[in-house]
Amino acid sequence: MANHTPVVSDAEADAESKPSGGWAHSLELYARQLDARGASGNTKRAYRADLRHFALWAGERGLEPASVDYSQLRRYAAAISSDGAAKSTIGRKLAAVRSFFDHLVAVDEVPQNPAELLPSPKRESRLPRTLSLDEVETLLDRIPATDPLDARDRAMFELTYSCGLRCEEIVSLDLDSVDFDGEVLRVTGKGNKTRVVPIGEPAQRWLERYLAKARRALADPSRGNGAAKALFLSRRGRRLSPSDVRRRLARRVEDAAIAGGVSPHALRHSFATHLLEGGADLRSIQELLGHASVSTTQIYTRVDPSRLRSQYRNAHPRA
Repeated sequence: MANHTPVVSDAEADAESKPSGGWAHSLELYARQLDARGASGNTKRAYRADLRHFALWAGERGLEPASVDYSQLRRYAAAISSDGAAKSTIGRKLAAVRSFFDHLVAVDEVPQNPAELLPSPKRESRLPRTLSLDEVETLLDRIPATDPLDARDRAMFELTYSCGLRCEEIVSLDLDSVDFDGEVLRVTGKGNKTRVVPIGEPAQRWLERYLAKARRALADPSRGNGAAKALFLSRRGRRLSPSDVRRRLARRVEDAAIAGGVSPHALRHSFATHLLEGGADLRSIQELLGHASVSTTQIYTRVDPSRLRSQYRNAHPRA
């Protein structure tokens, strides 16, 4: 039987003391670099947990950052896999390690990245489900908007679908994010990058209705500036959290009797898919979604080769 090298579990890593020595120093440098490049809170938490997990594994074997080599990283990947981690988890952890060593190379902490050629396990692309146009209309039209919370939910989910927003982008919106005169929304997305997205007429109408009465009813003047300027407020006048948005959407999905699996990201995915089906080009959808690469958009919208060939034949003068 092959020897199995135990790996520190995520739960055990949380209970263990923090990495020490060279690991503590290097991880602190990397954390500062993530802050400097405007990484989101979720990204920083994920990288911190994954890299602490790796640092504890390496520290148990007497390794410092500068002494880690390719073969040891292969053993780490094998240990994670043997412990039953999903391919997506393995890929995420290895991506964190690869990015960490990229940074150490950049700041001359190590001469080269030992993870540069480390393969990540292939995994199936699991995208959120796409709602049909009828399902989107049913979902939104079933929100009654008879009280402040209903009016807020209707405005919030109309805006989510109209602008293709991520959950974190929804809750970070401020009052001045909306430009009714220009009919656009100013969105701060991943990497602290800002994009300007058109707002559809239904979303504008429901936003105006929410701001006219409902938000005033939810606002608490005693709250700090963070809540005072937030576009969407909770029952107690606080800025909403991503879990608040997911919970409210789950309730609305249930009210509309739509099959489960509908997340805020499913509305974003539906936004992109419906634009593509309506004839929008990938580059425009890329900008609207805030993707850094059009290849991400192509995967996201499930563009199949037959559609690309059809567009090629219709558009290229010598097709």
